Amino acid sequence: MKKGLLMIAAVGALLFSSCKDNNASDKVKAENVETAAERDAEATVYPEITFEESEYDFGNIPKGKSVEHVFKFTNTGRAPLVITNATSSCGCTVPDAPKEPIAPGETGEMTVKYNGSGNGQVTKTVTVSANTEAGKEQVQIKAFVEAAEGTNS
Repeated sequence: MKKGLLMIAAVGALLFSSCKDNNASDKVKAENVETAAERDAEATVYPEITFEESEYDFGNIPKGKSVEHVFKFTNTGRAPLVITNATSSCGCTVPDAPKEPIAPGETGEMTVKYNGSGNGQVTKTVTVSANTEAGKEQVQIKAFVEAAEGTNS
């Protein structure tokens, strides 16, 4: 019984002594609050990728003829642009995006190659994964693939 009362008294003493400083906000330094606010503001700054054109039409091309186009873009945001991946809607289209970061205000280029497969009007989409707010941007290429001579398709 004595041990139980002694334990209760010890726990009570700890609780009351640990709450003697009620104004913890006085210990917060103003400079730390400003630093944290700046850090949080920077965390919401994103790069923006702005393409000169979002679509390119090769026009009429013979079946099997390889063509390519360079999509030019600018980082119009306030943070470095990092392209993590560029993929196409099929294996006949191969994008080649820059690997190095693009600084704010700087330009970059992405080459898209198409091997001329298919028949008639074709549209292929290239999806660019980057550290933009949306995370993904798209460009398209179009072509009218003419049938090879001597075929009826």
